[in-house]
Amino acid sequence: MSANSRVAIASHTLAWMELNRRLGSEVVTSEQIAESVNTNPVVIRRSLGELRKGGLVESRRGTGAGWSLTRDAESITLLDVYQAVQAGPLLGLHTSPPNQDCPVGFGIQPALERVYDGLEEVVRDRLARITVADLLADILAQQSREGAPGFAHLTPATES
Repeated sequence: MSANSRVAIASHTLAWMELNRRLGSEVVTSEQIAESVNTNPVVIRRSLGELRKGGLVESRRGTGAGWSLTRDAESITLLDVYQAVQAGPLLGLHTSPPNQDCPVGFGIQPALERVYDGLEEVVRDRLARITVADLLADILAQQSREGAPGFAHLTPATES
């Protein structure tokens, strides 16, 4: 069982878009983002579609086609990202009802619901305090701390 990576991919996408904007390009393609995420552009387009429905990005057609942020990275919180791409609650219950004749099966779902409700509130509160700009600042600080790859391979998008 693996963790849902939709929020991570969407956050990566938005941080990359902001970095690219700072380097001089307002519009990017899903192929460019996919290279950074190291995934198929279809995965990125799916994520961008959810982010568009959430009002965080927009797409342009024709000359200069691609995607851009709809607002400043300082005003997009990770809670905005989470709400745009996370379908349903953070943690789920059993996919089929547990055995109600078993003492644990009978009480597990109500007990977990009480735990999960508190966790959801904590997670939302924390995500609301972090912006995409904050995330990018942390990413760039990590670059300088660990001598990671620089920006030479990133050039503003000029293709459509």
